[in-house]
Amino acid sequence: MSLIKELFGESPFGPLVQHTNKVHECVKLITPLMDAAIEGDYEEVHRLQDEVSKTEYEADQVKNLIRENLPRRYFLPVEREDLDNFLHCQDSIADSVEDFAVVLYIRKTRIHPDLVEEFGEFVEQVVEVCDTLMTAAEEMQDLAETGFGGAEADSVKERIEGLGEKEWEADRLQRKLSKHIYEREDELDPMTIIFYEKMLRALSEIANGAENTGELLRQMIIKR
Repeated sequence: MSLIKELFGESPFGPLVQHTNKVHECVKLITPLMDAAIEGDYEEVHRLQDEVSKTEYEADQVKNLIRENLPRRYFLPVEREDLDNFLHCQDSIADSVEDFAVVLYIRKTRIHPDLVEEFGEFVEQVVEVCDTLMTAAEEMQDLAETGFGGAEADSVKERIEGLGEKEWEADRLQRKLSKHIYEREDELDPMTIIFYEKMLRALSEIANGAENTGELLRQMIIKR
């Protein structure tokens, strides 16, 4: 180990990008999970739920290693507290994906044919919010090398500035879908409605987590 590393420790930004990638792996499973539920392929739902659980666990391992090894003396271009908050917020996305997978797994809830298209639109929007955030968060190491300033920072900030609007659109789709669910109370049993709402809540938390993480990243940039 070089003298500089002995004095200042390892940079946490490489592992932060690794954590981002693991969280993104979880997010990529949302659409196939929803597709399997719509098709009534509950064996596939079970398989995908296991995959989400495994990937979320791997993300947790990376998160714990970062926290255990976050250097106290390493010169960081941002506050350690901001990094820890960013890590916590990003981790909440993977947690919410796991919640969604568990909801689909624990009950074989049939998706009403009239609601399939709207569920698909909502899922697509949630994934779009997350993809926008993840694309920006994957630049953390490059941001660190430029001190969270310059053209790289401007590019990342521009990418995440539209997150709020994308998340608002996800909220709008959620409200619309929820309304249409309750318009079918005569056709749906109460437990099915409860599970629909659990699905919507978990998906909404995924989008909220992405927006909040993006805002933390934006704050780290503008503080510089």
